[in-house]
Amino acid sequence: MTTVAAQKRVTPEELLQLPERNGLELVDGQLVEKPVSKESSRVAAKIIYLLSAQAVRTGEAEVYGPDLGYQCFPETGDIRKPDVSVIRRERLARLAGDVGYMPMPADLAVEVLSPNDLARDVAAKIEAYLAAGFPLVWVVDPQTRIVQVHRADGSVTKLHEKDEITGETVLPNFRCKVTDLLSIAPEMPANG
Repeated sequence: MTTVAAQKRVTPEELLQLPERNGLELVDGQLVEKPVSKESSRVAAKIIYLLSAQAVRTGEAEVYGPDLGYQCFPETGDIRKPDVSVIRRERLARLAGDVGYMPMPADLAVEVLSPNDLARDVAAKIEAYLAAGFPLVWVVDPQTRIVQVHRADGSVTKLHEKDEITGETVLPNFRCKVTDLLSIAPEMPANG
């Protein structure tokens, strides 16, 4: 987590007005750049694809990418942007209109680690998600090929490549091997 510049405190409204806001979060009133890498971006895209395919099949939820900010951290006023998030449709039905920031926690937040992520920043972000009411958080590490599943009840499960990951209560029918979240899609056959 890199603070963009030592500056005056920024409000969520001011962040929304910035033309280059997609890679920025608001933490303790400061703009913070989200660390990314080629591999973390690829893995996040793969997770969005897999979760979206299930969400479309069942109609149970909506899947969002890293540009959706969550403004549901009442103690700090932070704006956090998970790499992937999922919200169940029955909860979304309670929202009126198209909001600038999501005012409620996602049912699932996914953070895909990049080489520039600091362990203390990731731990703080997980704690913030859980304290704000996100019931399920996946932390995906492409380098170690491990996924940690954090739950609101405080339990944590560490999954390795051969293990199966599920959508639990968020997307009950979603399941795949951890290696499928991390793998590169097979090449499409050439036409002709």
